[in-house]
Amino acid sequence: MSLDNKKILAVIPARGGSKGIPRKNLARLGGRTLIAHAAGVVAELDWLDFAVLSTDDDEIAQEGRRQGLQVPFMRPVELAADRSTAVDMWRHAWLASEAHCGTRFEISVLLEPTSPMRRADDVTRTVRALLESGCSSAVTVSRTPAHFTPERTLCVNDKGHLRPYLQEGLKYTSRQMIPAYFYRNGLTYAVTREGLVDRGCIIQEDTLAVPVERPVVNIDEPLDLAWAEFLLQQPQRAQ
Repeated sequence: MSLDNKKILAVIPARGGSKGIPRKNLARLGGRTLIAHAAGVVAELDWLDFAVLSTDDDEIAQEGRRQGLQVPFMRPVELAADRSTAVDMWRHAWLASEAHCGTRFEISVLLEPTSPMRRADDVTRTVRALLESGCSSAVTVSRTPAHFTPERTLCVNDKGHLRPYLQEGLKYTSRQMIPAYFYRNGLTYAVTREGLVDRGCIIQEDTLAVPVERPVVNIDEPLDLAWAEFLLQQPQRAQ
């Protein structure tokens, strides 16, 4: 099966280095590695034409292959450093996959293993939204909790005194008064070839938001992993 007869590539980025959780992409959640969680979603997407793991690490590559992902090339070291950009990594994986497969992919999705609460429907819904809208990219987002919004943010001056980040911030006495803000939750990024390969952009002027309303976790620190483990044990919240 295909979506609108488009050639679609999935890229799973998983470099070996990480600071908050050493070997993070091989960390286990619910008895499975984060790589396995991403691969499990890929296996449900019968409209994908190719799914590739982009890594610089041999052990991660082996785990990817065990989980059914393709690893026909290794990521260059210069694209696996702390300051390497997602755009450069994704573009490399896209072009290398085209060379390997001998085909041109019109759409690609980026599925970060560090967002293991992902469902297959999140990915399908994001790609459908991209195709139906004609936008350059579509990204899943979650609502920012009220206490993290600019209206509730405080600053500390050089005397140690609290000040509202926004001059009118103290007027927002209830969360219902605060406008909606969103953050990228890492579940799915979908982009056209023109947007990523040609223009080198993920978030663009016409990027479409795809809201996700259930609790999700983007794993960066050990506490995030513990929170994700808890959510997995709450079927009404995580499923």
